[in-house]
Amino acid sequence: MIWKRSAVLRFYSVCGLLLQGSQGQFPLTQNVTVVEGGTAILTCRVDQNDNTSLQWSNPAQQTLYFDDKKALRDNRIELVRASWHELSISVSDVSLSDEGQYTCSLFTMPVKTSKAYLTVLDTPSVKIIPSTPFPQEGQPLILTCESKGKPLPEPVLWTKDGGELPDPDRMVVSGRELNILFLNKTDNGTYRCEATNTIGQSSAEYVLIVHDVPNTLLPTTIIPSLTTATVTTTVAITTSPTTSATTSSIRDPNALAGQTGPDHALIGGIVAVVVFVTLCSIFLLGRYLARHKGTYLTNEAKGAEDAPDADTAIINAEGSQVNAEEKKEYFI
Repeated sequence: MIWKRSAVLRFYSVCGLLLQGSQGQFPLTQNVTVVEGGTAILTCRVDQNDNTSLQWSNPAQQTLYFDDKKALRDNRIELVRASWHELSISVSDVSLSDEGQYTCSLFTMPVKTSKAYLTVLDTPSVKIIPSTPFPQEGQPLILTCESKGKPLPEPVLWTKDGGELPDPDRMVVSGRELNILFLNKTDNGTYRCEATNTIGQSSAEYVLIVHDVPNTLLPTTIIPSLTTATVTTTVAITTSPTTSATTSSIRDPNALAGQTGPDHALIGGIVAVVVFVTLCSIFLLGRYLARHKGTYLTNEAKGAEDAPDADTAIINAEGSQVNAEEKKEYFI
């Protein structure tokens, strides 16, 4: 019993010494600031350490290094120094996503931690955004200088063709915006926006070309109008010299301008053919009548020319009628 009691007392005394020693152990870290693309060194130191392990973890609480053992597969993270009093690591090619709070842990009883904040600075990425993609003469135009960076670039500087703005009354700068009240051809040129922060300076350019105002045609309204189509056709029937048919003019007052009109060329051709046929018919009919009339007169006068008196002429004329049909055959 005495031996067991002494062993227990010795155990508590050792634990007390360890606890008392651990109370003097505390990890020390410092905040780090680095420009994007650079390398950040994270250092954790312990002044009094009785072989207690150190560990670095990222803002997502993923272990990066445990003593000299790499825990996260990231080629950018490397070990700089590992001992009982220090654990230093490096993060190369730093990006904005690496920014945040990193933790150094000392595995005592209880575990003690220290925080180090990694700040990533960025130079201005600048671009110019116009209010319209097709600037026209007489219209207003707003050019916005959009800049990003950490810290945010303020203010911005506007220039035209390498010099100051030529017309301050018409070209008004308000913050990041350049407002041109109304455009004219003299505004053509290269506009430059410069943004600066503590890290550096960036700029962007915009080439302005003022276009002419396009000619706009007024809308037209089609008003329908009346159209009159007149066709005159004359047809002669040769079976009877006194019979003819005539088609009078035909009028269509209800035809609209929007509808398809008559084919005047076709109508003219038909009229010409009809007129030609009519003339030919009249000519043949007249020739036919003239020949028959000449035959009658010839038969009637034959014998009368040589008669010594009227009675003899009548007798000769009546005698000539007998052979009238034969003489008609010669003319036909």
